[in-house]
Amino acid sequence: MKTKKEQISKALEKNHANFWALTPISFLIRTANIWPDKIAWIHGKKQNTYKQLLSRCLKIADGLRKQGLKKGDTVSAILPNVPAMIECHFAVMMAGGVLNTINTRLDSESIAFILKHAKTKFLFLDPEFNTVIKESLQKITTKKHPLLIKCNDTEFIKSKKILKEITLEKLIKEGNEKAPILWPKDEWESCALNYTSGTTGNPKGVVYHHRGAWLTSMSNQMVWSMQKHPIYLWTLPMFHCNGWCFPWTITALAGTHICLRKVEAKHIYSAINKHNVTHFCGAPIILSMIINAKKVEVKKLNNIVKIMTAAAAPPPAILAGIEKKGFDVTHVYGLTEVYGPAVICEWKEEWNNLKTEKKSQKKARQGVQYPSLEELSIRDPKTMKATPKNGKTIGEVMMRGNMVMKGYYKNNKATQESFSGNWFHTGDLGVMHPDGYIELKDRSKDIIISGGENISSIEIEETLYKNKKILTAAVVAKPDAKWGETPCAFVELKNNSTSTESEIIHFCKKHLANFKCPKKVIFQIIPKTSTGKIQKFLLRNIAKEI
Repeated sequence: MKTKKEQISKALEKNHANFWALTPISFLIRTANIWPDKIAWIHGKKQNTYKQLLSRCLKIADGLRKQGLKKGDTVSAILPNVPAMIECHFAVMMAGGVLNTINTRLDSESIAFILKHAKTKFLFLDPEFNTVIKESLQKITTKKHPLLIKCNDTEFIKSKKILKEITLEKLIKEGNEKAPILWPKDEWESCALNYTSGTTGNPKGVVYHHRGAWLTSMSNQMVWSMQKHPIYLWTLPMFHCNGWCFPWTITALAGTHICLRKVEAKHIYSAINKHNVTHFCGAPIILSMIINAKKVEVKKLNNIVKIMTAAAAPPPAILAGIEKKGFDVTHVYGLTEVYGPAVICEWKEEWNNLKTEKKSQKKARQGVQYPSLEELSIRDPKTMKATPKNGKTIGEVMMRGNMVMKGYYKNNKATQESFSGNWFHTGDLGVMHPDGYIELKDRSKDIIISGGENISSIEIEETLYKNKKILTAAVVAKPDAKWGETPCAFVELKNNSTSTESEIIHFCKKHLANFKCPKKVIFQIIPKTSTGKIQKFLLRNIAKEI
């Protein structure tokens, strides 16, 4: 016999009437129902309404299932910022799959590792990347390769067939838009898989859940004070943490996605002017690109354009310069492990009266947590005690809440280490100011953030050590006005060996993607401690002065 308390509790249990698993899928359904004729995306001379976008996504989802997709299967995409990439962000989840967006700048070795590690069943492919994908597939030893789905683009010359493949349009033709959506039964189910740049060898697969993606998308709206129907320009690669969840954010607001295949100053200005763009995101390099644009490329802004920028803090001169041109900058900070930005420099009205330099210093701070990130802290990683809020005491940046990943795919050890003490350990070092705003000071993982790309110094060092002329090598970040940071290599040659900067860089380009290669090589005796550890802080100081 149940007690009265148990009976009351039973009567208040969740059911399908009062509980629904949070998922970004619902954003597209709602927007297409309310604003079916609203323009969803524009790409060159082509555009689609939300009614058309929903129809195509439903057909893609059904087409994938007919081709053999099972719930939980990985679907990868190596695509630029084109409509097909937006469609993938909804269709794959509708089919019950897990979306893996791959960095288009990676080399064949890295792509091959991801495809194999993720057990990719389907790969959406833009023809521009045919060569690197062909090379990648040749490196995969498994008998069964992923089925290639070629996404032809009117803004790019069509290419010949490279391997066994079908076209996206064929997949859509075979799909039925009335087929049921495979909704997640639990919002903890995986929805996306993103790979880090890898600090000690191979990249780690970061697993997202539907709840985190939904909440992050909503938080993006809140922290940026976004209104309905924004005009959003895609300068940020959608392969970066699923475009910081903005494919879902903009769709939830019934906004218009302006696709940009090639991110250059002239194309940015042209798109802003033509479409009255209201928002876009990007690394500080985008800001530098806009500031340093040629006079013939610059076009008058029809309205104030809001920019969200992340990665290494933009130099004060960059922040001041971009605002003079009519842009309003918001600085954020995050990692792949927290769906992109999770910390924002919330602006306060009293700061408006500050002088330009002081104002830029405030904006350069990383800030406070997103609404869906429960806690943000600077802690001693050994004692796990919070550091004083004095803006001086350095500790590790730690986070916890619904914006934190499920964990690293097939890497229990790394997952447990990153969640030690029931906090997510970012590996970044910073201070907490008296007002509760954090500011990064260094990166314990020696990650170099160049143009929004995470580059592992360890990976470059391992490559340098392959050169038989090199005795000792160390790589640090060198401040750069354009890229934010670039890799700077310090090299100590073996006795009787000679080499040049260009020779070393050329060697690296044979083994690494170009963007990972050192931009500067310095030949000198590398300082070490008595125990033989390289004193990187001394090298960083040298790099700053060069």
